[in-house]
Amino acid sequence: MRQILVYSDSLSWGIIPLTRQRLPFDHRWPGVLEINLNLNGDKVRVIEDCLNGRRTVWDDPFKSGRNGLEGLAQRIEINSPLELVIIMLGTNDFQSMHHYNAWHASQGIATLVSAIRRAPIEPGMPVPKILIVAPPAVKDPKGLIAMKFEGAESKSHGLANAFQRVCEELECYFFDAGKVTSTSKKDGVHLDLDQHLLLGKAISEFVATIL
Repeated sequence: MRQILVYSDSLSWGIIPLTRQRLPFDHRWPGVLEINLNLNGDKVRVIEDCLNGRRTVWDDPFKSGRNGLEGLAQRIEINSPLELVIIMLGTNDFQSMHHYNAWHASQGIATLVSAIRRAPIEPGMPVPKILIVAPPAVKDPKGLIAMKFEGAESKSHGLANAFQRVCEELECYFFDAGKVTSTSKKDGVHLDLDQHLLLGKAISEFVATIL
């Protein structure tokens, strides 16, 4: 059985927009990914490491442990052997307390890729392939998170293109989630159930070509 690590934030954790509730495993996109791959004959286990508020490489001034670089190498070591690591991060880099843009987030992604490739895995275990997923663009944040993501729509402009350039430079796989789905109309940041299902199916088809 091949293992895939999904390293992400609340968009993949499956938070239900405008609530603090969570979609069940088979309804959030990493679960849909696992189910579809196994139905197609790939023996795959998807390991979720998805933390609400996680940035690429920056700290949250209000909550600890949201820097995606911290502990990443150890997570690779813990879960090895890994066939593939999927990273979908970036959205929280544009929270209102930060002044980062799409280029900054792309450099954060590049730093994470480097950390994965340098992780202290056991001798003979493979360095995993890496798939970077650009999250759908933030659009008109609403509800309790509106102030948290104020300005995110403009700061994140060009994110998918910036991520794609980094993937080309570092020879990683790239997938643009924004070509499959937008963010929820309810809060402008997260994903609704139907969007998780669409994204999970699309990513499973792409991952099947990698495996």
